[in-house]
Amino acid sequence: MNDYQRLREYLKKQKLPEFVLSFEQIEEIIDAPLPRAAQRASWWETLRSPQEKMPQREACREAGYIATRQADGSSVRFKRMK
Repeated sequence: MNDYQRLREYLKKQKLPEFVLSFEQIEEIIDAPLPRAAQRASWWETLRSPQEKMPQREACREAGYIATRQADGSSVRFKRMK
Protein backbone atom coordinates (compact mmCIF):
# COMPACT_ATOMS: atom_id res chain seq x y z
CA MET A 1 0.00 0.00 0.00
CA ASN A 2 1.51 3.34 -0.97
CA ASP A 3 1.22 6.38 1.28
CA TYR A 4 -1.57 7.94 -0.72
CA GLN A 5 -3.75 4.84 -0.68
CA ARG A 6 -3.98 5.47 3.07
CA LEU A 7 -5.09 9.02 2.36
CA ARG A 8 -7.69 7.75 -0.13
CA GLU A 9 -9.07 5.28 2.42
CA TYR A 10 -9.23 8.02 5.07
CA LEU A 11 -11.07 10.37 2.71
CA LYS A 12 -13.54 7.68 1.66
CA LYS A 13 -14.62 7.32 5.30
CA GLN A 14 -15.36 11.02 5.73
CA LYS A 15 -18.95 12.25 5.92
CA LEU A 16 -18.32 16.00 5.81
CA PRO A 17 -18.70 17.75 2.45
CA GLU A 18 -15.67 19.94 3.23
CA PHE A 19 -12.90 19.97 5.83
CA VAL A 20 -9.28 21.02 6.35
CA LEU A 21 -6.33 18.85 7.40
CA SER A 22 -2.94 20.20 8.43
CA PHE A 23 0.16 18.76 6.79
CA GLU A 24 0.92 17.20 10.18
CA GLN A 25 -2.44 15.42 10.21
CA ILE A 26 -1.92 14.20 6.64
CA GLU A 27 1.52 12.87 7.56
CA GLU A 28 -0.07 10.95 10.44
CA ILE A 29 -2.66 9.47 8.07
CA ILE A 30 -0.09 8.37 5.48
CA ASP A 31 2.46 7.43 8.14
CA ALA A 32 5.22 9.24 6.27
CA PRO A 33 6.53 12.77 5.78
CA LEU A 34 5.13 14.78 2.89
CA PRO A 35 7.68 15.75 0.26
CA ARG A 36 8.91 19.34 0.09
CA ALA A 37 6.83 19.74 -3.09
CA ALA A 38 3.65 19.46 -0.98
CA GLN A 39 4.21 23.07 0.06
CA ARG A 40 3.38 24.15 -3.50
CA ALA A 41 -0.31 24.70 -4.20
CA SER A 42 0.05 23.07 -7.63
CA TRP A 43 1.12 19.78 -6.04
CA TRP A 44 -2.32 19.43 -4.44
CA GLU A 45 -4.63 20.92 -7.07
CA THR A 46 -6.76 17.96 -8.06
CA LEU A 47 -8.17 19.61 -11.18
CA ARG A 48 -4.85 20.94 -12.49
CA SER A 49 -3.27 19.05 -15.41
CA PRO A 50 -5.54 15.98 -15.18
CA GLN A 51 -3.39 14.22 -17.78
CA GLU A 52 -0.47 14.35 -15.34
CA LYS A 53 -0.93 11.38 -13.02
CA MET A 54 0.24 12.12 -9.49
CA PRO A 55 -0.54 9.65 -6.68
CA GLN A 56 -1.73 12.23 -4.13
CA ARG A 57 -4.12 13.77 -6.66
CA GLU A 58 -5.40 10.37 -7.79
CA ALA A 59 -6.05 9.36 -4.18
CA CYS A 60 -8.16 12.46 -3.57
CA ARG A 61 -10.08 12.10 -6.83
CA GLU A 62 -10.73 8.38 -6.27
CA ALA A 63 -12.12 9.20 -2.82
CA GLY A 64 -14.40 11.85 -4.35
CA TYR A 65 -12.63 14.96 -3.07
CA ILE A 66 -10.99 18.00 -4.58
CA ALA A 67 -7.85 19.08 -2.70
CA THR A 68 -6.64 22.68 -2.44
CA ARG A 69 -3.64 23.83 -0.43
CA GLN A 70 -4.63 26.64 1.92
CA ALA A 71 -3.04 30.09 1.91
CA ASP A 72 -1.31 29.31 5.22
CA GLY A 73 0.91 26.91 3.25
CA SER A 74 0.58 24.15 5.82
CA SER A 75 -2.91 22.73 5.39
CA VAL A 76 -5.20 21.37 2.68
CA ARG A 77 -8.94 21.84 2.14
CA PHE A 78 -10.78 18.75 0.92
CA LYS A 79 -14.14 19.40 -0.76
CA ARG A 80 -16.42 16.63 -1.93
CA MET A 81 -16.90 16.59 -5.71
CA LYS A 82 -20.43 16.96 -7.02
